[in-house]
Amino acid sequence: MGWIGSTEAIFQASTQPDLSPEFLHLTFDAAVITLAYAVCGTCLSLLFGLVGGVFASEVWWQSVFPRQTQQRLIWLTVRAVLAIPRAIHELIWGLFFLNIFGLDPLVAIVAIAIPYGAIVSKVFSEILDETPRQPLMALINSGVAPLSACSYSLFPQAFLDLLSYSFYRFECSIRSAAVLGIIGAGGLGYQILLSLQSLRYEQLWTLFYALFVLNGAVDFASAVLRHRLGSPSRVDLNLRRASRLNNRGLDKLRDGHPVCLSGQDAHFTKAAYLISARGQQRQSGDLWVMLAGVGALLLIPFCFWYVSADFSKLWSPRTMRLLTDIAQSSLPPNFDREQIAQLLALSWQTLAMSILAIAIAGIGGILLSFPAAHNFFLPGGLLNPVQSSPSGRLLAWGMLLLTRAFLLIARAVPAPIWALVALFVLFPGILPGAIALGLHNLGILGRLMAEVTENLDQRSLIALKAQGTPASLVFLYGVLPTTMARFLAYILYRWEVCMRETIIVGLVGAGGLGRLLTEQLSSFDYSSVIVTLSSFIVLTFVVDWISSRMRRSLR
Repeated sequence: MGWIGSTEAIFQASTQPDLSPEFLHLTFDAAVITLAYAVCGTCLSLLFGLVGGVFASEVWWQSVFPRQTQQRLIWLTVRAVLAIPRAIHELIWGLFFLNIFGLDPLVAIVAIAIPYGAIVSKVFSEILDETPRQPLMALINSGVAPLSACSYSLFPQAFLDLLSYSFYRFECSIRSAAVLGIIGAGGLGYQILLSLQSLRYEQLWTLFYALFVLNGAVDFASAVLRHRLGSPSRVDLNLRRASRLNNRGLDKLRDGHPVCLSGQDAHFTKAAYLISARGQQRQSGDLWVMLAGVGALLLIPFCFWYVSADFSKLWSPRTMRLLTDIAQSSLPPNFDREQIAQLLALSWQTLAMSILAIAIAGIGGILLSFPAAHNFFLPGGLLNPVQSSPSGRLLAWGMLLLTRAFLLIARAVPAPIWALVALFVLFPGILPGAIALGLHNLGILGRLMAEVTENLDQRSLIALKAQGTPASLVFLYGVLPTTMARFLAYILYRWEVCMRETIIVGLVGAGGLGRLLTEQLSSFDYSSVIVTLSSFIVLTFVVDWISSRMRRSLR
């Protein structure tokens, strides 16, 4: 009954957070540190991603080398090199740099910048490859240098897509900065760990609410700015990437955008829309751009000043010496028979954890996405077409707000922090890790699925309701068939993410390969670390391949 009492104590403390002035001041300082880490890490990752995105794009090498053999060889080489830092989670990078830089803010910034820079490079390269190439080729054939041709043709067309994904990556950086606090980088994650260890649940919930407010503020601000600029939302980018291989596949976009065509037609349609949209929103858009620009000019240098990271450590002789020692101690890799058998057993545990986590997240996300959608249970919605009583309207709005608040809290708190809480009330193993991953991804999937429901083409549903079809049958035969394929695609996408994040919940003690990696890093056994990381990367690529094949079958 001990775990039941601990769970009850934790949930009871959610209504009694510590609001003392001293702890609120401490929470505010921790939130500022988390925000500063996210801003600094995002800035460096975007700089790296912009350069890497150009060199990882197929269109760049087509403009540089006329021979197709050279183009493809170099392009695939760059993609392969970027896949390695992208496959290693920022928490692992943080543990690695902690052994080199010590307890320095530079650890959190670099740990975010390296994997996120590789991720941004991949996404930016895909955006550039999907951008119409006719203007670029016209400039190239006119004798313009490739860099100048890209600057005047590709980047202006792809700017809004690049900007939208930059906002989304900043939102992710907030959560990553909180995770890195667990290893001693400071911020909200570090304070959450201290509150858990000291059994101060009231302080724990104060920090949870601060993380919730910080994530909510960033999500809201970026969504408003994207809308004012007319740039695509997260759903738009994900749908476009999901339908990139379709032949003229059509997807209905949100916020009143026209249909999105796969390939080059998508950008012609989007460009036509932007011409009219900018004319309507020019004054408000220009104002928001100006305010955002002023805010960035003030926030970015402030964050770099506030964290006071010693960037000279990146090229100091001590760092070079430590990196050399680590490289020498990593070779040759440790391939003894006992370790291989252990890796196989832990790989199966890691895979089982990811499957259980995505099952929790997928089922929970589907169930909560409908009450979280504006056009479902509210008066005039799909399942409530008539105006209800005041109490009915109040109930519908209350359910919507509570569901959305739960989804925001679930995704605002990173999976490793949920894992720490789950480990505190459960026994160590893959179950706490699966619950933590499932809860965090449930918040993400529930919000994305709610947006899919809100952007349904309602003409067929209105036709069903006009024929007197009951609301339950409208849901079964109208809503589910049109949303389920996209729901499954999102679940498969998040399964890939769950697979990558299993190692970080393992690092805090939830089992799998992550727990073994923690032991190897703490004992400086880098020859075994190389083998464990290689096994995890291979397992991640296998899951990515399976997910890709399954998504392709849904199209």
